[in-house]
Amino acid sequence: MNATHQVFNQAEPLADVNLFEGNRPMQDALRLHAPTLDTEPLERLGALAGSAEMQTHARLANVFVPQLRTHSRYGHRIDRVEFHPSYHALMRAATAAGLHGTPFADAEQASGHAHLKRAAGFMLFTELEPSTLCPISMTYAATPALRGQPAIYRDWSPQLTSRAYDPDLRLWKDKPGVTMGMGMTEKQGGSDVRANTTSAEPDGSDGWGARYRVTGHKWFFSAPMSDAFLILAQTAAGLSCLFLPRVLPDGTLNALHIQRLKDKLGNKANASAEVEFQGAAAWLVGEEGRGVPQILAMGTMTRLDCALGTSGLMRQALSLAIDHTRQRSAFGKKLIEQPLMKNVLADLALESEAATALALRLAHSFDRASADEHERVMQRLLTPVAKFWICKRGSLFAQEAMECLGGNGYVEEQGEGVMARIYREMPVNSIWEGAGNIMALDLLRALRQADAAAALAQELVPVRGMHEALDRWIERLPQQMEAMAHEAEARRLAEAVALAVQAAWLAPSAPPAVFGAFCDSRIAGRWGHSFGSLGAGVDMDGIIARARPR
Repeated sequence: MNATHQVFNQAEPLADVNLFEGNRPMQDALRLHAPTLDTEPLERLGALAGSAEMQTHARLANVFVPQLRTHSRYGHRIDRVEFHPSYHALMRAATAAGLHGTPFADAEQASGHAHLKRAAGFMLFTELEPSTLCPISMTYAATPALRGQPAIYRDWSPQLTSRAYDPDLRLWKDKPGVTMGMGMTEKQGGSDVRANTTSAEPDGSDGWGARYRVTGHKWFFSAPMSDAFLILAQTAAGLSCLFLPRVLPDGTLNALHIQRLKDKLGNKANASAEVEFQGAAAWLVGEEGRGVPQILAMGTMTRLDCALGTSGLMRQALSLAIDHTRQRSAFGKKLIEQPLMKNVLADLALESEAATALALRLAHSFDRASADEHERVMQRLLTPVAKFWICKRGSLFAQEAMECLGGNGYVEEQGEGVMARIYREMPVNSIWEGAGNIMALDLLRALRQADAAAALAQELVPVRGMHEALDRWIERLPQQMEAMAHEAEARRLAEAVALAVQAAWLAPSAPPAVFGAFCDSRIAGRWGHSFGSLGAGVDMDGIIARARPR
């Protein structure tokens, strides 16, 4: 081989590592919230998600994207979405890990930490491949929503909570497992779902309750290959939530027609569609005319997943950046030994650990909200806060992590360049289920509850006296909440609450060096306007060592 073609000073891929065993921030956060949690399933999932074999499936599922077949060769309407086999391998792994409806199975709920354990698994799987988690997330969120129609829940819950995956389009009761999607947004309304024009006319009733015929369209219809969907449609009493299966109880296909698949920036392995309903059969879920509150209960859970997913992507990007810089040399030493690179990596590590702390704190509230009033209020407050702040930081984080790899991070090479896929994926969690403005306004609504301010103050009591700047930040929060109650400043308020809560949960779960550096930079302001601007006194080596993936 010619000397000019020798390959050296290139990093080896980060593969065949256990993503859970290498994630000390996650382990410490879980230990804080659930000291007796059995983490062995997470260790198994971490090994699987970090394996070279599953990484190959992730690459192939994103290179060979879903394809729509609207008709058979004989002209029959079939409305099928075809996927690469690697997509199904990923879905099978995610359902086997219980990341969909499994936390609502009786045995899982009895553990007391079903949602927290599932949240950690969701983050680990996100590091492998996030696109396939769209139908997984919606199945998770739709399962409790169906309790508003007990007859449907009785029939469907065994398959929704099983760990089986069956991609075939056939009757639900003949399948070992099912998935669910949802359809809310229309082209004229977007986030303003009350502007929906899809109509539902009464069509009698049966064992599943009040039946309707639905006519209209959905502009973003996530995971159209799912077995059933929760949708919004206008009935005589107003916007209502309806259950719409792909295959009807008599075995025939429902009149749900896929018009096209969306060509998206990222989230490539997942199919998102525009669909039309032409007299499709659907059944009422919950109270007629109360569809928005009914489906927002589902949205609360998918917003949790947006925060979890972005936290997982941050962790993956950070791991790739650290692993690359420890192998790559420049200017006479390893990149990770260069002072400025240390600053960038340590700063990214702080952001990643703070995101993990906030996301898992929120997940913990989902296990406790039904029995603990404080947790119920904090779930209501922290859902929009975590969704807003963590997801808002994601794209900036991915760009900086990509820069650590230089050109090697920017190049994809048939899906092998994972960093570029992370960067394209980041915006979807910020946009989906309510963009930044929607989340900031939702926080204002949450703060109008009589006990909201008191619950937030109680949340922050344990950290008082641990950092002077944080004390001042917490003392100012009540005045900020009052002054920023105007909509135009709602984003600043969401940021202020997010940083306070992140600091509060880093204090008991992270080493003093991490907590101190976070407060010094994000709270005290000894920081610039970009990652890599920490003060020189920060223990950068210690922070990076804690974040190393292997």
